[in-house]
Amino acid sequence: MKNSQLIGALALAWTLLPVAGCTGDTQAVTPESAPAAPAGGSAATAPTGGGDVLATVGARSITRAQVEETVRAQLLAVENQRYEALRGGLDQLVSQALIEQEAAARGSNPEALVQTEVMLKATTPTEAEIAQLYEQAKGQLQNRELDEVRPQLIGYLTQQQQGQRQAEFLAELRAKYPTKIALRPPIIEVDSAGRPSKGGAADAPIRIVMFSDYECPFCKRGEDVVDQVMATYGDKVHLVFRDYPLPFHANARPAAEAAHCANDQGKFWEYHGTLFSNQTALTVADLKRYAGELGLDQGKFDSCLDDGTFKAEVEKDFVAGGSVGVDGTPAFFINGRMLSGAQPFEQFKAIIDEELSADS
Repeated sequence: MKNSQLIGALALAWTLLPVAGCTGDTQAVTPESAPAAPAGGSAATAPTGGGDVLATVGARSITRAQVEETVRAQLLAVENQRYEALRGGLDQLVSQALIEQEAAARGSNPEALVQTEVMLKATTPTEAEIAQLYEQAKGQLQNRELDEVRPQLIGYLTQQQQGQRQAEFLAELRAKYPTKIALRPPIIEVDSAGRPSKGGAADAPIRIVMFSDYECPFCKRGEDVVDQVMATYGDKVHLVFRDYPLPFHANARPAAEAAHCANDQGKFWEYHGTLFSNQTALTVADLKRYAGELGLDQGKFDSCLDDGTFKAEVEKDFVAGGSVGVDGTPAFFINGRMLSGAQPFEQFKAIIDEELSADS
């Protein structure tokens, strides 16, 4: 393998689980249903040539601005995809440059440096780690015996640990060879819309707006990662929760409305946690039972849920999410930078640390 191919391969990050989320055919956000920019969000950069006339129908003109507003969600998705592709390529070239410079400083070559600093320093998987991975993946492995799949598990863990050591080594090299990234991601302004929040103050350096679905298992995984983020960064992070109940999750929308009813009595986060801990039991009867267990005013809660008091608010969140490019759950906006799916903690950390550095 050529040096550039080896370094390029090592520049890719390995993760234990693939990024995933709940997706499906959600309702389209039409110009009539889309909220005004401050309510849902908008790209930070205004469209260019917004007054250009792209078509005429009789006496009526259709401008570029109208077209861009109609397909805003798709355009935002394309902008994010373009950034991710550019950032991936940039990170690969930066990693290659760092390794080549360090190899030259040591009078070595890139292949030997990678072998010494990454391959040989990566830890060997322990029996406990192998057993833990086997338990996590047992269903996907069709319940085959541990001894039968041990070589594959060891290979997977070894690759993961090499990836972790690679990331550590590249961080060491970035500290040694000052590295500045000028490429900036597209920023999407997403309003909190008065929704429940926690963590630091509203003007905290990191603001995360999360769109989620109580019936989505990937959202539960996202919740666990968000808890880790909040524990790690404390008051530096202000978290806002917004609803995005997917149409094919029959209980997600009533659950979202119920959470608003709990919020009306000052117990949103307690009720929110209960819903995610009981994702397979979200019938109306269950929702009312949880209210009682949390000591809410049962009569008031039941009336709130039965009357659909917060139905319109949940719908506003759903439409607002679609207007800023959300098409599945969970979806996060970290200081306006979109992160889709059940991403690992390391992905959040990379963005948050970058934002904090830019702020300092």
